[in-house]
Amino acid sequence: MSTKDGPDVDPVDELEVSPPKTWAAGVPAVAHAMKYALGENSVGRTTLSLLSVNQTKGFDCPGCAWPEPRHRHKNEYCENGAKHVNDEATTRRVTPGFFRAHSVEELDGKSDYWLNQQGRLTEPMVKRPGGTHYEPISWDDAFGLVADELRGLESPDQALFYTSGRLNNEAAFLLQLFARAYGTNNLPDCSNMCHESSGSALMETLGTGKGSVSLEDIYEADLVLVVGQNPGSNHPRMLTALEQTKRNGGKVIAVNPLPEAGLIRFKNPQHARGVIGRGTAIADQFLKIRPGGDLALFQMLNRLLLEAEEAAPGTVLDRDFIEAHTTGFEKFAEHVRAVGWDEVLHATGLSREEIEQVHRTVLSSKKVIVCWAMGLTQQKHGVPTVREMVNFLLLRGNLGRPGAGVCPVRGHSNVQGDRTMGIWERVPPWFIDALEAEFGFTPPTRHGLDSVEAIRAMRDGRARVFVAAAGNFVRAMSDSEVTEAALRRCSLTVQISTKLNRSHTVCGEAALILPTLGRSDRDVQATGEQFVTVEDSMSEVHASHGRLDPASPALLSEVAIICRLAERTLGADGPAIPWREFERDYSLVRDRIARVVPGFEDFNARVTAPGGFRLANPINSHVFRTPSGRAVFSCNDFVSLDAPPGHLVLQSLRSHDQWNTIPYAMDDRYRGIHQARRVVLVNPLDLAELGVADRELVDLVSVWEDGVERRARGFRAVAYPAARGSAAAYYPETNVLVPLDSVADISNTPTSKGVIVRLERVAEATSR
Repeated sequence: MSTKDGPDVDPVDELEVSPPKTWAAGVPAVAHAMKYALGENSVGRTTLSLLSVNQTKGFDCPGCAWPEPRHRHKNEYCENGAKHVNDEATTRRVTPGFFRAHSVEELDGKSDYWLNQQGRLTEPMVKRPGGTHYEPISWDDAFGLVADELRGLESPDQALFYTSGRLNNEAAFLLQLFARAYGTNNLPDCSNMCHESSGSALMETLGTGKGSVSLEDIYEADLVLVVGQNPGSNHPRMLTALEQTKRNGGKVIAVNPLPEAGLIRFKNPQHARGVIGRGTAIADQFLKIRPGGDLALFQMLNRLLLEAEEAAPGTVLDRDFIEAHTTGFEKFAEHVRAVGWDEVLHATGLSREEIEQVHRTVLSSKKVIVCWAMGLTQQKHGVPTVREMVNFLLLRGNLGRPGAGVCPVRGHSNVQGDRTMGIWERVPPWFIDALEAEFGFTPPTRHGLDSVEAIRAMRDGRARVFVAAAGNFVRAMSDSEVTEAALRRCSLTVQISTKLNRSHTVCGEAALILPTLGRSDRDVQATGEQFVTVEDSMSEVHASHGRLDPASPALLSEVAIICRLAERTLGADGPAIPWREFERDYSLVRDRIARVVPGFEDFNARVTAPGGFRLANPINSHVFRTPSGRAVFSCNDFVSLDAPPGHLVLQSLRSHDQWNTIPYAMDDRYRGIHQARRVVLVNPLDLAELGVADRELVDLVSVWEDGVERRARGFRAVAYPAARGSAAAYYPETNVLVPLDSVADISNTPTSKGVIVRLERVAEATSR
């Protein structure tokens, strides 16, 4: 899809394919980052943004949740971080004149790329019932419209308050406080769609839903397993940590259906060896596993560890740790010994020698970390898979000591912080009690709705108002047609946003766009300049200071918008919560957080220290908040994800030039895909068996137990070194293929990494 005609022209497919890259970053990454940044901003504004991002007195990069090292480089950002920061800091503007020129229907036909390229939103806008265009509305009238709608509902549970991980801690705490003071726990969030399986499994087995490792642990690990994850595109700064692991003598094993450039070799552009040298080889072994085969792999590794212990008693397992800190070992051991080689080799698509090589590396490694992302969690058996990885670590005591532990790598910059602040539809009773003690009202105790359940509620008419604080919910959710129809049934949809996206064009009878400050924007309130805080994937909490002039004088901060919505909705009859004071001075919000959320004591003082502070994880003290007070060995059954003849197992993924649902360009440089997004990557042997030629035009068709045929039209089949029997294509274009009811067991996460599809050949003339 060529972008050469600029932001006002919707790109068209002009597919070019080159061989996949075998290394990531280096000088090309710098060049691409600078080209994109300077296309959005002036040299001066670009320089200020890049010298401020991820610095102790600067702002946190909204691009991902990877933590910052203690000793930071003056250029502490990656290629995609530089793109994301300057995408937000763009000088392009979406004004009321833009909305006069473009109807909602016309905008709904535009691509995600085109909508994002229009620039920053500048004024609050409203689409009234029966209207065809957005039109300007004052802030006061906008808050009044929302308040009237919320007060007119038959029940508070007819309202939904969605949150993206872009939200900061202060705004997240206030949003959940508003929702619960209003009377509902309907707080769906982006975690429901990505890492909910991680939290569910870790809470069940370890009693804490967060990762246990720090950057220092990764540096000193003997072995890091990177499973279902592509850090080269999704968390590029992770490669600098893995580079340090390798330079310290550690090893890395990558497990993924596709070869990923960043996990093959990394050329760190901050070092001479990454500019003029060959860089650092990252993966010592790359397992090209079949989608859904990860559970089987770890079960066999666990069986092999048990057998090694039986062959040399007292030399393999950490018996002292198992006896002192775990429960369920004997039942687990009996279960995993029954796992057979034939079924594991079939489920994984790997050879016995490959798995035994991993086993030998594990035996030679005293300190082991497992990192994973959505390649695991967006599977039907995502929760059991994470539980089995916990079993793997428990066997050798790889928890609660340096260089070892669990490491779920979050994508959004503050997705973990939002959950810590109470953005959760199933918040535990102690949090409810703490809110009641602090604010003097009784919050609701019934569980609210997660993201999937929220769609069902809107679809069925049980929810009428949808308020989204950041994000692009309509494009992030599965079953696109059902999701869009559900949102259009609402009486009011509200989007608190920095830039235009498709969630503004798929709207209710009435719709509001409430433009807000970005993470990079200076935030000045009545008491002076404010800062906000975030929590990264490794539980580090730190300050974020916006440094750029806001895109418009009409913008309000997320904190201000939520405070004014709450005050207007709840009124004098609501709980005595000082919303106006919170808006004036964010330190007052942090004082309340300190009294409600454990670990945030003396919040305001501790967060001003360079780098902030790290929340204690009880796992690292061998404290497991499970019913037994011990870590839990679990028994997990896997079902091989088998496609019937003529079908493949599809996984959705992001391109290199993409942040969540938004592509910044139509290229996927590391995978060799240029100027197109509607492509499906398939092993050439599978293409030959299916009778599909390389670059041939196909529809992707999924058929599920509900008997409904779902179709994503007009994709080019591209021969690619993917695992046999698998396919890969970009999201959100493929979300239409995943039924709303196809979710991971326990976590309710959409199964975007396990879609059974067939490739249906189509004539060129019918594809447009």
